[in-house]
Amino acid sequence: MLFGLLFGVLMLGINGGKVVIQNWINPFGIIFINLLKLIAIPLILASIIKGISDLKDIAKFKVIGLRSVILFVITTIMAISIGLVLVNIFSPGKGISPETITRITNDFASDQGVQSKLAEASLQKESGPLQFLVDMVPDNAFNAMSDNKLMLQVIFFSVFLGVSMLLIEEERAKPLKMLFDSLNDAVLKMVDLIMKTAPLAVFALLANVVVSSGDSDLLLALVKYAGVVILGLFLMIVFYCVVLVLVTGKNPFWFLKILSPAQLLAFSTSSSAATLPITMERVENHLGVDKEVSSFVLPVGATINMDGTSLYQGVAAVFISQALGHHLEITDQLIIILTALLASIGSAAVPGAGMVMLVIVLESIGFPSDKLAVGLALIFAVDRPLDMLRTVVNVTGDAMVSMVVAKSIGKLHDMPNNGNLN
Repeated sequence: MLFGLLFGVLMLGINGGKVVIQNWINPFGIIFINLLKLIAIPLILASIIKGISDLKDIAKFKVIGLRSVILFVITTIMAISIGLVLVNIFSPGKGISPETITRITNDFASDQGVQSKLAEASLQKESGPLQFLVDMVPDNAFNAMSDNKLMLQVIFFSVFLGVSMLLIEEERAKPLKMLFDSLNDAVLKMVDLIMKTAPLAVFALLANVVVSSGDSDLLLALVKYAGVVILGLFLMIVFYCVVLVLVTGKNPFWFLKILSPAQLLAFSTSSSAATLPITMERVENHLGVDKEVSSFVLPVGATINMDGTSLYQGVAAVFISQALGHHLEITDQLIIILTALLASIGSAAVPGAGMVMLVIVLESIGFPSDKLAVGLALIFAVDRPLDMLRTVVNVTGDAMVSMVVAKSIGKLHDMPNNGNLN
């Protein structure tokens, strides 16, 4: 990671260096992310079905599912609340001059990335209040498995099939169970092979982030906003550690050390879905969470538990409102909490999904539609590095919830080699 950052800075000072990285270095990072996404759906399918079919008792699944969802909702509300408190205390939007807003607007408002987020959010906005439930249920399982953005549909099918296997005679379910057990082992070996290329891939990804980060003057103009988001994300990590100590009695520094490979990969890829295979490996093999818990909690968490992203939306919505003079009442900020919570459910666990959710949040508080592009333009320059950081929080939150749920049902084990990071 460090070498990638330094190499990116070095190439920025060389004429044509940016093109060299984008054409000859970045493709290796893209291949690595594609490989991780390639195995994400087979891993979720095999993991959830194996985990549920191993339970033997459907009552255990009810307990795991209910406690996981309750914890996800609690942590998400906490994240949004922390973000809103910080952004109201520091008021980063009030420190940006009209000239800077004009310059950023001119540079980014018509950007294709901003316009694509607005278009995608517009489609979601037209949906009904229960559309997310409709979207969870696929009409074609194979079609759902063909698109990583349809992760919730894959999870629904996997849970449905796993529960159905529990409800038929054990002998009749055994051949299918053996198939998914074998698939699970094979996918885990694929994870092992893919991760051997991680150093090269992370170098390529970080070098490309540096050369694509944009105008340094624009980044400095938004440093206060970024600082508020980063402080909020740090406080969420502290919150996770406090909960972990209170519920499991585990050392928070040990927890962060063991989870660090997944956190570093989350930082590099900005994708909870791409990081999922590594998160599952760390949580099961090193943090001591039983597979029957992790195989459900982590895939579901990667899809609906977006604490870092939700916190960022709270900060960004108020920041944009402050900068563009849109006054917010207390009721508006309560609406932000509710809308960000609902928007996080089913949001794609891929880079950039947070900006789509942000448009939905802004529209829920009556933000002028003609200024939406300007609002996104304000934060577009620093969205990528913040996306990397909030993905780290998303992954950390999923791991913490899995440990708390496992502890509550007696499925958290002591590992003999907790310090092994290989």
